[in-house]
Amino acid sequence: MSNLLSPLPDATGAEVFTTLLARPGLQIERIVSQGQTTPADAPYDQAQDEWLLLLAGAARLWLEDRGEVALTPGDALLIPAHVRHRVTWTQADPPTVWLAVHMGDD
Repeated sequence: MSNLLSPLPDATGAEVFTTLLARPGLQIERIVSQGQTTPADAPYDQAQDEWLLLLAGAARLWLEDRGEVALTPGDALLIPAHVRHRVTWTQADPPTVWLAVHMGDD
């Protein structure tokens, strides 16, 4: 993949996760969302730190240590390991495109 924004996969049925690079202790992925959210009763609780960069679209995340955060293109966010979080809204059209960097022990 040479361009993270074109072409984009159809994510109308489910988010599309594409691993761009995987090494011990590091994974970089592109995530394409089109209106998806995380169920309120199933937040993420990851063992690794996650750094997010919103490339396109718009989104809102809820983090247990700071509440809801709105993201627009260019916004970056570090989610420390074991901070429960969930996606509360993603823009469907145009699609929301994230760059996620997962760091830490496997």
